[in-house]
Amino acid sequence: MRSAVQTAKEAQEKFMSYTQEQVDKIVKAVADAAYEQSGRLAQLAVEETGMGVAAHKKIKNEVGSRDVYESIKDLKTVGIIKEDHLNKVVEIAAPFGVVAAIIPTTNPTSTAFFKTLISLKTRNAIVVSPHPYAIKCTQEALKVCDAAAVAAGAPEGLIQCLTLASMEATQQLMSHKDINLIVATGGGALVKAAYSSGKPAYGVGPGNVPVYIERSAKIEKAVKDIVDSKSFDYGTICATEQAIVVDKHVVDLVTRELKKNGAYILSDEEKKIMEGVISPVPGKVNPKVVGKSPQFIANLAGISLPEGTRLIVGMETKVGKDIPFSLEKLSPIFAMYIVDGVKHAKELCLDLLNLGGRGHSLALHTEIDAVAREFAIEMPVSRILVNTMSSIGAVGGTTGLMPSLTLGCGTFGGNITSDNVTAKHLLNIKRMAYGTKEVQLPKHVGTTVESSRDELVSEVMNNVSSSTNSKIDPALVQNLVSEIVKQLTK
Repeated sequence: MRSAVQTAKEAQEKFMSYTQEQVDKIVKAVADAAYEQSGRLAQLAVEETGMGVAAHKKIKNEVGSRDVYESIKDLKTVGIIKEDHLNKVVEIAAPFGVVAAIIPTTNPTSTAFFKTLISLKTRNAIVVSPHPYAIKCTQEALKVCDAAAVAAGAPEGLIQCLTLASMEATQQLMSHKDINLIVATGGGALVKAAYSSGKPAYGVGPGNVPVYIERSAKIEKAVKDIVDSKSFDYGTICATEQAIVVDKHVVDLVTRELKKNGAYILSDEEKKIMEGVISPVPGKVNPKVVGKSPQFIANLAGISLPEGTRLIVGMETKVGKDIPFSLEKLSPIFAMYIVDGVKHAKELCLDLLNLGGRGHSLALHTEIDAVAREFAIEMPVSRILVNTMSSIGAVGGTTGLMPSLTLGCGTFGGNITSDNVTAKHLLNIKRMAYGTKEVQLPKHVGTTVESSRDELVSEVMNNVSSSTNSKIDPALVQNLVSEIVKQLTK
């Protein structure tokens, strides 16, 4: 780890002298190479982690390479980047230095592409700490990036990856004196460690995303979007819907469409068994279900699913740490709640967010814009996805949001930003400002202790002379005033 940081630091110091054109050439080369290898690396990720769907991970790799590149390619990141001639303020870009990047097991290659691209675009070096269950595929993704970068003229050593991932190495990496910024994507404990390292850090919280189907929604499209989103890569994107909140007036329609789209609704008895599989320990999701197929999960519970099942749905009424279906499951398992109107839906969504998804995302399907705006204003989330797939929409795939695989949760979720983190977040902006206004400061005439004392003596003598016929010794008055001044100035 120490060697990797040192190598990255030396390379970054050379990278500091690169022009915008040189930087952009390197970034494009890396994005092109990553995009070209998206399919192969997706397969490697599934084989190593046992999570997700290779075809879906390929799409995530493409978003993390091509879409991210397209969103940052025109961003100025070298030298003077903006000049306000009217106010005479000049903005200059400066890199952070060496970025420590923590990569999750759920998105081990796409997140590596994304963080590498935004680091290189801003003339930063990057040291990656892969998840212990995804070391090989993350390393391979970074080898692709590094080879393309060096071939395009980047200093050797700019992209580093730890070869033996461990929590101890990651913690030491985050607190290393030559690390200038941490970008942490992972579990709550890891994000907390990043914020406790004493370094500037972008961390992201969990995403227990509710999706509300309001009575005016186009049910057929809404349910198809939700099922497609939830089954995408077996639910491993943190912005994936976790609970369906359905208006009571459209429950029958929603249920019919769910079944049509491959959802299996558990019986009460099956749901009870599944609860033990989802969360054997109250408040904690079983890692064996994360990113697994419905068939694999059902087999753990001893439940037989119809052929073609894409989702497992359990009807639920409660929310809490001891209610397994209400947790963030990161798998093709849904809780389904029935609500009576918008007010009830907001209350339930808030309960779900407070359980573990504050600040992240919320999805809803409605044809009434006022309802969408009501949720957007009132819910403590950073992204509100309307009439689209939440999992892909939140990362910018089906929306106009900035393409990103690190989604800030704002202070709602204990994060410094509510943005989709991108290259601009890895820049220092220096500002040179010319004087444009004149300020007249009030003049202050100081007086010495001696002159003040003489004035006081003179004033006392005049007052005494005018009020009495007695003669007062000036020396006596002077001594008395001197004593008083001494006491006041101690």
